[in-house]
Amino acid sequence: MVIEEIQGDFMQQFIKQLAKDNDFKSTSLLSILRAIQTRYFHIPKEAIEQLAELLNIPRTQIQNVIAFYSFFHFEPRGKYDILISSSITDLMVGQEELINYFSEKLDVKIGEVRADSVVSLNNTSCTGMCDQSLAGLVNGYAITKLTKARIDEIVENVNKQLPLEKWSRDLFDVQDNIIKPDLLLNQKPTQGEAINATFARGLMETLNEVEKSGLRGRGGAGYTTAWKWKFCHEENADQRYIVCNADEGEPGTFKDRVLLNSYADSVFEGMTVAAAIIGATQGFIYLRGEYLHLYEKLEAILAARRNANLLGKNILQHGFDFDIEICLGAGAYICGEESALIESLEGKAGIPRNRPPYPVVSGYLNKPTSVNNVETFLAAANIAIHGGEWFANLGTAKSKGTKVLSISGDCAKVGIYEYAFGTTIQTILNDCGASDVLGVQVGGPSGTFISNDEFERKIAFEDLATGGSFIVFNNSRNILDIVHNFSHFFAHESCGFCTPCRVGTSLLKKQVDKIVEGHGSAGDIVALEELCQLIKNYSHCGLGQTAANPVLTTLERYPELYQSMLKKISYEPGFDLDKSLETARRMAHRDDAHAHLAQVED
Repeated sequence: MVIEEIQGDFMQQFIKQLAKDNDFKSTSLLSILRAIQTRYFHIPKEAIEQLAELLNIPRTQIQNVIAFYSFFHFEPRGKYDILISSSITDLMVGQEELINYFSEKLDVKIGEVRADSVVSLNNTSCTGMCDQSLAGLVNGYAITKLTKARIDEIVENVNKQLPLEKWSRDLFDVQDNIIKPDLLLNQKPTQGEAINATFARGLMETLNEVEKSGLRGRGGAGYTTAWKWKFCHEENADQRYIVCNADEGEPGTFKDRVLLNSYADSVFEGMTVAAAIIGATQGFIYLRGEYLHLYEKLEAILAARRNANLLGKNILQHGFDFDIEICLGAGAYICGEESALIESLEGKAGIPRNRPPYPVVSGYLNKPTSVNNVETFLAAANIAIHGGEWFANLGTAKSKGTKVLSISGDCAKVGIYEYAFGTTIQTILNDCGASDVLGVQVGGPSGTFISNDEFERKIAFEDLATGGSFIVFNNSRNILDIVHNFSHFFAHESCGFCTPCRVGTSLLKKQVDKIVEGHGSAGDIVALEELCQLIKNYSHCGLGQTAANPVLTTLERYPELYQSMLKKISYEPGFDLDKSLETARRMAHRDDAHAHLAQVED
């Protein structure tokens, strides 16, 4: 039926209606492609040709977008497209065994479509369900806590070709797992409370309260929120935009998923407060594609807010117009970077922009745009109500307020915790029931691996900054397995824009593979260190600049572990590994580093 429809007039009518519903805007390309992918299990070439004409954009642009995002395909996937998360937390609960069990029971090879086209199976990057691993997606919807028994149930549903809406709801159960709420998570403001407080106090006076609070970006970068809003407000423009970054793709992070599920009203209220302050009339929430299960719920909340005059024209009779649109991603970790996110909002591949200009000057459609994290907007709404001092009374000198953490891995109580900045790692480990701890990955793969000698360090911008990921590893784990998983993740997620990251992460992955497999020599450790420095120092954006962190932070703490994996070979008299590594570090700063990597690629 699908093939017949592609070959007939039905698809043309369907796509024409899609384009019309989206006002023939090229900025809606991702939304349109998602609808086509859902209906036809791929993007047919006929659809590409028709869209190019309807949206008045080059066919090559559409092809580039399809190739860029992992949830779009040129060739058909199965009617049931099953993706299993291969994040480190999933591997820790037996991901390899369970996906192979899936493959056997479904009679389909991993990465392929079954002969009858009913089902396809593959690995995917972290799905934001690290607190309920093993997790995955079926046709984009989250499935959690996968066991052999639950897999058997899914296989039966697939083989019967049972529609998803008739599957047991338990398979799609996504829990919040809020374990330790504090300043923010204990607040449940009434609808409109933050908006009314903002206008009663005054817009610039509320901005002053946000500045007094010391609120910094909660996505990881830590830029001062009030400054970002002030710069955006001061730009001379006929339109400004507010964007909520809900594309938390960092493995081990799931706190934004929970905030949107249980605190969405406050998040939207924070966006509205920010819009009033900077003078924006349009906002977007960029929701990662893996959170499709939240889409309808969030749309319903937005509709309810419009009905209550909390969005739309003349909000609460304050003479202020503002509305919010949800834009779904399509599987690209790099779109968590704000300029790549903006490119994606515009219907393009999510390639980070050259900066300056920064988004507050030239962002969405080249207009001043403030991009802030979900947690930042939640904090801003509460600051608007309670004032800056209420928030600033907690934390440290440079890190005010609290931080929401996503805690997963080897601990008794995985879930969401909120702590005042300045809290020690040991306190957090005690609270989550972690014992016999080898180390903790703070901030996800792009962050820092700390050993069990460092548990008196603190969560703070001046010590261990984090967007929220906190993965615990006990002494049964192999550090090099962790590094191996992370290096593969970065190689897969590189956008490919710049040579140091595109080539460097691929070479890094191969070098780590070689050492983990026991084929490395001392020279390979030297090359590994040099490669890490090249990627870190010469990459275009934050992905490449942090992609080497898993190697660098573990090599610094466990050099003997890397050396133990080397082949037992004889070295020349006087060989000094530490000295060789230092030489590699100096070489990494050579002016011809970029050219050197380009030659490797050629």
